[in-house]
Order: sequence, then structure tokens, then C-alpha cells
Amino acid sequence: QVQLVESGGGLVQAGDSLRLSCAASGRSLSSYAMGWFRQAPGKEREFVAVIRWTDGTRWYADSVKGRFTISRDSAKNTMYLQMNSLKPEDTAVYYCAADSSGRAADSSGRAVVAGRYDYWGQGTQVTVSS
Repeated sequence: QVQLVESGGGLVQAGDSLRLSCAASGRSLSSYAMGWFRQAPGKEREFVAVIRWTDGTRWYADSVKGRFTISRDSAKNTMYLQMNSLKPEDTAVYYCAADSSGRAADSSGRAVVAGRYDYWGQGTQVTVSS
């Protein structure tokens, strides 16, 4: 069992930056792929980014490529999402997710499938005002 706790959300203005954190506990993440998803009001949950813990393989949604950076700190068992040049359309609840097989990071096609992830955090709200 893995427990995931997100933090770092808040209210910012367009163009600002935020860094989200996802602290994991319960077991080693060495075989895992860790991802970020988001869900805006009235919309389906959508993939944002994924990273494989072992080799750092990363995939991003086209909508955030060049603005968001996913990273991990193995010593702290924590994943991050650095979000720069935020836009109002980035407003959503952001969730971190864990795939115990690590296969979600094999390709962008695998990464976007929410069903591949075994564990989810409770979410953190990000609101970007125009």
C-alpha cells in the first residue's frame, strides 16, 4: 500500500509559478511510475505528466509541455511538479498517482490512462486568475 499526499496548491495570477509536491509513504517507489493528473470543474480527469522512478523517463501532455517540469527526490520519496507561466485554463484539482508496475512511463499512450495507476492522492486545488 502506498499513501500519497499532495501539497503546494493555491491561488495565483496568470504568468505566475507554483510547485506542487507529492509525498509518498508505505513502500519504496523504485519500481514505480509516478504521475500528475488534473480535473477542472465539469471536465474529465486529464493526464499532465509522468516520471519513472528508476530512470527518470518523462512524458508530458502537450498542453503543459515547455511550461511544467516533473521531477523526483528519491531521498525524500517525493515527486514535484514545477508549473511556470500558469494560465487560467490550468485551474483544476491536481492529483498525484502511482503505478506500481512502472509501465505507465513506457510511452505517452500508456501514461495518459488513469486506470493504469494503482494509488491516488486526495488532490490539491490550483486556481489561476486572469
